[in-house]
Parts: sequence; structure tokens; C-alpha cells
Amino acid sequence: MKMIPALWLVLAGGLVASAQAETLYITLEKDNALAVVDGASGKLSKTVKIGKRPRGIVLGKDGKHLYVAVSDDNTIQVIDTASLKVVGKLPSDKDPETFAIDPAGERLYVSNEDDNLVTVIDIAKSKQVKQIPVGVEPEGIAVSPDGRWVVSTSETTNMAHWIDRATLDIVDNTLVDPRPRSASFTADSQQLWVSSEIAGNLSVIDTASRQLVKKLGFKIPGVTQEKIQPVGIQIDPQRRYAYVALGPANRVAVIDAQKLEVIDYLLVGQRVWNLAFSPDYKRLYTTNGVSNDISIIDLEKHKVLKSVAVGQYPWGVAVKP
Repeated sequence: MKMIPALWLVLAGGLVASAQAETLYITLEKDNALAVVDGASGKLSKTVKIGKRPRGIVLGKDGKHLYVAVSDDNTIQVIDTASLKVVGKLPSDKDPETFAIDPAGERLYVSNEDDNLVTVIDIAKSKQVKQIPVGVEPEGIAVSPDGRWVVSTSETTNMAHWIDRATLDIVDNTLVDPRPRSASFTADSQQLWVSSEIAGNLSVIDTASRQLVKKLGFKIPGVTQEKIQPVGIQIDPQRRYAYVALGPANRVAVIDAQKLEVIDYLLVGQRVWNLAFSPDYKRLYTTNGVSNDISIIDLEKHKVLKSVAVGQYPWGVAVKP
């Protein structure tokens, strides 16, 4: 058998690693576009026009489609990840902004802020299953990984509404602080984390009892309290660390997710909105709305590596392996 030179193995390994690098998809709210970024190199690959005022974005479970809430078109567009062409639309009702996908990848749960509703959509049938009345101005929405719960946060009612995913009925409500923006379950479904933008804090809620476990505040030297506005949340699968975007404070808070203590703040771009992990959980990507860029954070060192200009008002981010 002919031996393959060691150099060729190195090169081949590099090519394989490059081929496996993740791709980032970022919604650009004011450009009506989608930016595509190579995660490993941090380079903008291309920008494609989509619908009007794109915000929320989710990758389908098979990785073949992106779902993007185009708020001013009152729909959720289905985008082919290979061609980056719009291949369908889902009936989201008015002004969709944020939404979540269930663990099986079969349904979307959409916040309709203007109508105080959560719209449930069957993806395959492109059909509404049910509209669930919730509190005033629903915003954050999350599905528990075990498939038991859908939670909707209402910004004006200041509640987390617990929806039984089997019956699609509200079975409980948890009072939180003013303007809850985002909700995120831990990977074991045992906790729900909710950020309160106006209160400037974060509520950790026990899923079994739907009661508050702890409330976390944020204090950054040299930053006034009114600029600390928590929004997007990401929690790693082992629940070692959690990360919270702090809006116009231009920081991401690093939280010890076991002790429930803030341990650091990372300076990123201006008006940080949302966050997403790389598939190996070694990097965190942030969308920075006012500085028109994303930040790439090394999670092993908890260090910001670089910023990448992507376009006007980056809002949502989804990552494909």
C-alpha cells in the first residue's frame, strides 16, 4: 500500500476542519437582509435580501431551512440554507418578532405582540394549529427541551405564562419584573431563566413549582443602571455558565449557572441584542444592533476575539454546523 505523506494528512485534515466550520445567519433589521458569516474565520461571506424588518431567526432541525420572522410582512419566511432563497411562508399572523421551535422540529410557537397571542404553526402543513391568548405584549418564548412546556413572557403584564404543550392551554403564570424580554430553559428543563429589560435583572424559576429560585442583578463600574437592559440569554448544556446580553450597556454578563452568581462582564459592540453558541460551545456570537456588527467570544478564555461588520441593525442569529 502506498503511504500518504504526512503533509498531505495535515492539509486534508485542515480541509475537513474547514468544511465542518459553522455558518452564521444574521438578520439585518434595517437592511431587510440576511448576512452570512463563516464562524471559524469570522468573515462575512455574503448578504442576501429577504423580507421587511427581519428579526427572529431559527434553524430547522434538519439544517436545511431557516425560519425568519419578517415583521413588516406579517409572516415567517422559510429560507433554503443551500441556495439562500425564500422557498415558503408560514402563517404567523401580525407582526411576528420572536418564536421558538419544538424539540421535534414540527411546530413553531410565535409571539404576536400586537394581538396578545401566541400562534402555533404546523410547519409541514403550513397551517395555524391554534392561537393562545396570553398577557399584554408577548415577547419572549421558549420550549422546554423535554417537550413539556411552552413559555411566553408578556412585557406589559410582567408574567411568564406556562402553556401545556400537549393541550396548548395556559396552566400557570409566574410574576416577574418589568418588561420580560427573553426566556430560556436549561438543557435539563429544570429551570427557566427570564430577563427583565426595564428592571435590569434576571429571574431564575424552578420549572416543577413555577416559583422563583433567585433574582440576579447586574452592576457594571462606570455604566449607569438605566443602560443595563438584559435581553438575550444562552445557557450551556452542562449548566456551567450562562450568558446574558445587557443591551445598551454593551456588555455580556457571564454567570456561574450553578452558584447563580455574576462572575464577569465582557465588552462587546453597541446595543447587544441576541446570542448564539457555536456547535462545540467554544464560541459565543452576539448581535450588536447599533454598532452594526457581531462579536465573537472565546468561551474557554471568556475573551472577546473580534468584531465583524455585517450590516444595519443585526438582530437575530442562528448557527448551522
